[in-house]
Amino acid sequence: MGLHYCINHLYDKNKIDWNHLMFSNLDLRKLLVPLIIENLLTSFMGMADSMMVTRVGSAAISAVSLTDSINNLVIQLFSAMATGGTIICSQYIGSSDLKRSNDAARQIVLAVTSIALFVAVVAELFHLSILHLVFGKVDDDVMQAAAIYFRYTAASFPFLALYQVGAAFFRAGGNSRFPMKISVLSNLLNIAGNAFFIFALGMGVGGAALSTLISRAFSAIVLFIFLRLPRQPIVIQHILGIRPDFAMIGRVLSIGIPSGIENSMFQFGKLAIQSSVSTLGTTAIAAQAMTIIFENVNGIAGIAVGMGLMTVIGQTLGAGRKEEAKYYMIKLIRCGYLVILVSCLLTCLVSRPVMFLAGMEPAAAALCWKMLL
Repeated sequence: MGLHYCINHLYDKNKIDWNHLMFSNLDLRKLLVPLIIENLLTSFMGMADSMMVTRVGSAAISAVSLTDSINNLVIQLFSAMATGGTIICSQYIGSSDLKRSNDAARQIVLAVTSIALFVAVVAELFHLSILHLVFGKVDDDVMQAAAIYFRYTAASFPFLALYQVGAAFFRAGGNSRFPMKISVLSNLLNIAGNAFFIFALGMGVGGAALSTLISRAFSAIVLFIFLRLPRQPIVIQHILGIRPDFAMIGRVLSIGIPSGIENSMFQFGKLAIQSSVSTLGTTAIAAQAMTIIFENVNGIAGIAVGMGLMTVIGQTLGAGRKEEAKYYMIKLIRCGYLVILVSCLLTCLVSRPVMFLAGMEPAAAALCWKMLL
């Protein structure tokens, strides 16, 4: 009772115009539901790779798992940049300053593209050194497959980064439905590509990685084609003509870097665990790989609510509605706890059927179930 009282007194109800809220419950549902679906589908892309290469063998799923633990660190970097972009653009949109919102978006594109290209080049040139440094000595067949998968996925980093910031621009304007549609198409393309490259052409993990590269390129290209059209608050044209505004880039990084460090610490912990597991053999690596997939699904819905929170808070603060921003923050935090609880229960229910459908080897499946419990 005391906690409930304290929470409800974190904002001044008398300073909120309840008849003219910026976001109604319907508006919040329209923003959050597509975000949750999009994040589930984005997670499913990696899950589809792991599940489909499982049928190639434990060495294949082990290679995908080891590489994705590194890839996730890179994804956190780009996600942090997108976070900074969402907050800044949302504030400008909330204050009805679309020109500065568009200027900020152009600088974000320039910064993210530059960083993504640099990271991709480093990963391509030193992929074997990075894998050996992080995981030490693993089975030769696992290391060979991991090297192939890493090179293809590293090539997709620029497209992944552009998709994340492009989707963030749509969300900053309150449109989370369009990125969700692109994510649906991208996942269908990825699954079809996996089936073709892995099974029809027999490319193994290389086929899964190539399919991921193609689907990420598709997502980024389609998003930026539509960002050229004046149908949303943020419009980006003449990308090649963007010139750096270091003050704006610095503002984005001042938000994105702390967020990236916070998320990266969690990923470093997972990477350390993965590095230790890599010495325990192929069965342990395969079990850990599937466990990580289930863990990621557990948190996806909560992460999506957090992404929606940035748009809502950004726009309300940009409009000068501080107390209303506090109200939405509390409301969406409660929503986040609820969806995480539901997703955890669902994961427990579907985990064993998923392991069976994925064709996991019995020893790896049994170990995965123990880790989930």
